[in-house]
Amino acid sequence: MKYIKRNLEAVISQLTNEYPVILLTGPRQVGKTTMLQKLMAESDRRYVTLDDLNERALAKNDPELFLQLHKPPVLIDEVQYAPELFTYIKMHVDRYHDPGEFWLTGSQIFKLMRGVQESLAGRVAVLSMTSLSQAEISGAEIKPFTVDIEKLDQRGEERKPADVKEIFERIYRGSMPSVISGQNTNRQIFYSSYISTYIERDVRELSDAIDSLKFLNFMTAVAARCGQMLNIAEIARDADINQKQAKAWLGILETLGIIFYLHPYSNNLLKRLVKTPKLYFYETGLVCYLTKWSSAETLESGAMNGAILENYVVSEIKKTYLNCGKEPYMYYYRDKDNKEIDIIMEHDGVINPIEIKKTSNPGTELTKVFGVLDKASVQRDKGAVLCMKPNLGAIDKDNYIVPIWMI
Repeated sequence: MKYIKRNLEAVISQLTNEYPVILLTGPRQVGKTTMLQKLMAESDRRYVTLDDLNERALAKNDPELFLQLHKPPVLIDEVQYAPELFTYIKMHVDRYHDPGEFWLTGSQIFKLMRGVQESLAGRVAVLSMTSLSQAEISGAEIKPFTVDIEKLDQRGEERKPADVKEIFERIYRGSMPSVISGQNTNRQIFYSSYISTYIERDVRELSDAIDSLKFLNFMTAVAARCGQMLNIAEIARDADINQKQAKAWLGILETLGIIFYLHPYSNNLLKRLVKTPKLYFYETGLVCYLTKWSSAETLESGAMNGAILENYVVSEIKKTYLNCGKEPYMYYYRDKDNKEIDIIMEHDGVINPIEIKKTSNPGTELTKVFGVLDKASVQRDKGAVLCMKPNLGAIDKDNYIVPIWMI
């Protein structure tokens, strides 16, 4: 199986020299352990996984003995199964102060974070890993996506151009390492077993009274609404569960790193804004599997093509930040007059409005809505339309046309 170099490798190597503990979170099967084992291949770092029930029992019942048997430097996989370890890791760190002692991974993000924040505040660097980004797949260097003409020009030289057909192939295939590397050639079987093996198992860890079939129907109802404003009542109705259950199960999908939200942009000078977040999946291949598209071609011409394309673009932009160890400040805009902007990126005291469209020939009508931001207390900088045009261009001096393959 071909190993695909991950952008986080450089980040982890740097942080290992600075922090005693590194915690890498993210869903299962995205390559956390594979990458870390590759990085530790030439070192004396030990490895232990808490998927092993004997090791898990020891870590929970006698964490002190566990750490004597698995002396640092150590990689502890799936550490969320034994939060009892955190206090003892803290004691070790406070005693020795050595950087790079503990590498931890976990596939439950918030449950994990609470234990970490209580025990390891100031001692731990927390990173998030997702499935592969399109830049990693093409072997390009990853820098956070920004609406900066010089940086966009540079991206264009490093990236592999793709037309509409190829972009929808990427969306449909998804970006899980074992699918991309060719280990799993049948994506239907991969996603089917991914849900039944990993998601169901982790869901039971978080809530043991869940009916597998109901949860699959629920996930399908959620996937059908990717790129849309969250409507818990509709999801509950389609999945035939109550709203309280739907809300709790959405929390589980977020905890497992399957979905994330874009929150509405808020600015005290902009009135009449909606307060509901929009829902996205990190992995478009999973969305296509759940919503039962049979091919990239049917997806491209189907009713969900705009929503799934938007999901793809938003998740790819987010990945460019997470893969550099950063958190993006990304929002969307919608007011009570139904004026909407797909993405607002905020940085250094300015905002960049971004529209996402399947068109290859965007016009000025797509950027008119950006004017609603002029009343905000933050300066509006360059805007962009992310679309299927093959080359970098401009609508006018304030708004660029950026091909989606360039993200």
